[in-house]
Amino acid sequence: MPRPPLARERVLDAFESIVIEDGERAATLDATAKAAGVSKGGLLYHFGSKEELAAGLIERLDALTTLDLERMTSADEGPVAYYVRTSVMEDDALDRALIAATRLAQGGSAPAADALRRNRDRWEDAIRPHVRDAASLDLVMLLSDGLYFNNSLDVHGPERLVPRSDQLTDLIALVLRATAP
Repeated sequence: MPRPPLARERVLDAFESIVIEDGERAATLDATAKAAGVSKGGLLYHFGSKEELAAGLIERLDALTTLDLERMTSADEGPVAYYVRTSVMEDDALDRALIAATRLAQGGSAPAADALRRNRDRWEDAIRPHVRDAASLDLVMLLSDGLYFNNSLDVHGPERLVPRSDQLTDLIALVLRATAP
């Protein structure tokens, strides 16, 4: 009888959390099984190795990026405004998958680095038709990268976020004026 998919997701959640909080080296199969509340055999039923866990995390990232792209293309505010606004971290599933994949890439995982580049290319492709030129696209992407990075460092609460939520609307309006086709 196959195990419920929930167990697989719990294992992936545990792996993701360990990678984010303690780094890729700490995310051993034993530590992941313990954090997921499953036996090592239960973990191995779903993921035969640490590489398979990383591949599962990358699959999760790709699926979450696809969902984000669907929301982006249908957003009333438009793809550029959506992308800039959502570049302020919200500690949601996509943020966590991005951070974990980044940590794996920093640890030398070529598949994770490739996945991050591939997903960034997908976001660029969705934004490209909505900006005037390549420089405008670079401006949107680099601004969003900076917002994401800056907000990932938030350890003192939302009053230290740049921009603060009351300034984000003004920033988005400025970007839209600067990049509009």
